[in-house]
Amino acid sequence: MEKFPVVDMKNLNTEEKASTMEIIKDACENWGFFELVNHGISIELMDTVEKLTKENYKKLMEQRFKEMVASKGLEFPQSEINDLDWESTFFLRHLPNSNISEIPDLDDHYRNVMKEFAMELEKLAELLLDLLCENLGLEKGYLKKVFHGSKGPNFGTKVSNYPPCPKPELIKGLRAHTDAGGIILLFQDDKVGGLQLLKDGQWIDVPPMHHSIVINLGDQLEVISNGKYKSVMHRVIAQTDGNRMSIASFYNPGNDAVIFPAPTLVKELDETSQVYPKFVFDDYMKLYADLKFQAKEPRFEAMKAMESNIPTTTT
Repeated sequence: MEKFPVVDMKNLNTEEKASTMEIIKDACENWGFFELVNHGISIELMDTVEKLTKENYKKLMEQRFKEMVASKGLEFPQSEINDLDWESTFFLRHLPNSNISEIPDLDDHYRNVMKEFAMELEKLAELLLDLLCENLGLEKGYLKKVFHGSKGPNFGTKVSNYPPCPKPELIKGLRAHTDAGGIILLFQDDKVGGLQLLKDGQWIDVPPMHHSIVINLGDQLEVISNGKYKSVMHRVIAQTDGNRMSIASFYNPGNDAVIFPAPTLVKELDETSQVYPKFVFDDYMKLYADLKFQAKEPRFEAMKAMESNIPTTTT
């Protein structure tokens, strides 16, 4: 079996840069996922984020989750559950405006740590976008500029816990989907696995690695790269024991950003080589809200049907 792509970012500043960029290129084209080590975010900060996130779940969310399970009769499901996920989550918004101070019940230390972590992830996301530009032959800053819209990118974090599940064969931790947005940075539990991606018709485990950041590409990068890069289906398998922590941060285009294949990636004078539509990101997200757990291709087709409404000027 092919080895899951792992990128050692310290090699980007050595003679290993070319081979490291090749690993990133292959991962974007053939996996849609890769894992970063030596990414520049301090181990101490990551350990604090993990400790406080797990404490927050125990203190505030575990009992609520148990009550939800009981109210829906999910302790011992008799048949497959296809309309909900075995997860406990809350959301933090960082850009264009933060809502961390408004989330109820979080203690101030946890709020401040998550703000610091988000700032580090934002820097890492923007560095990665420039590495993708380099590999795609786009000018430096191209992806960041497209994502900017008029008010800057959207950036937020989904903090999830996947508690022990009595019947993981009947209910998924998180149903299979592709991510709608741009680039996703995941700090996942290094002891309890469960994240899988679909590659060549097979479900492959995304290996838990201590202090790594898992990267995956959303639908918008597939469109901008005109299909050179792919967003891929992924899911979380619930486990019978162990509580899996997942902190996924989404660096997405701004609401009014106009998304379209980069002109240099579309063959000149051959309109048929533009495979993907042009659309406003917010329109895509409205469609995605109802179709998240379905194939992405019909979403692209629906956007193509709306294309005539998009203004011709861009960026």
